[in-house]
Amino acid sequence: GLQAEDWGDGAVIFLELFFTFLKIGAFTFGGGYAMLPLIQQEVVSHQWMTLEQLVNFIAVSESTPGPLAVNLSTYVGAETGGLLGALCATFGVVLPSFVIIFALSFVLRQFEELPAVRYAFWGIRVAVVALVCSALVSMAKECPWNIVSYILAAGAFLLVGFFGANSILVLIACALIGLAA
Repeated sequence: GLQAEDWGDGAVIFLELFFTFLKIGAFTFGGGYAMLPLIQQEVVSHQWMTLEQLVNFIAVSESTPGPLAVNLSTYVGAETGGLLGALCATFGVVLPSFVIIFALSFVLRQFEELPAVRYAFWGIRVAVVALVCSALVSMAKECPWNIVSYILAAGAFLLVGFFGANSILVLIACALIGLAA
């Protein structure tokens, strides 16, 4: 990928990374999983990487500490533009959330009991569930599926969703089972 010292013609890529991830951070609610469809669309359409490469980066991003969207933007930025690309993409995806949360923290306390505000947050939660499901379907289409995959997916869902199992331990167990299979 383009390295940080390639400022001549490469400055455009740094701005493109920043503004693309700024748009992703500004127009998605619900965290990393809700951002996945937009990240997928932008990264693949800019030809920064293929969908298969992105799926691999998503797997790594989920396995490393920190928020998924921040990890993924950092990896995409580094792959596309080296260290400076990673910084531009990461700053771009984080800046909208920081500004919005900072501003809302002052305002929300004044209006949190109003029915319209409660309904708005309910509607946002519904939209986030739809975005997460969309990302799940999109990623599932790219994964190799066999009986072990189905059993692991169902088992992980049941353990975490219904029995409150530690998701990190479930993730590690699934990775070990996948390696052994």
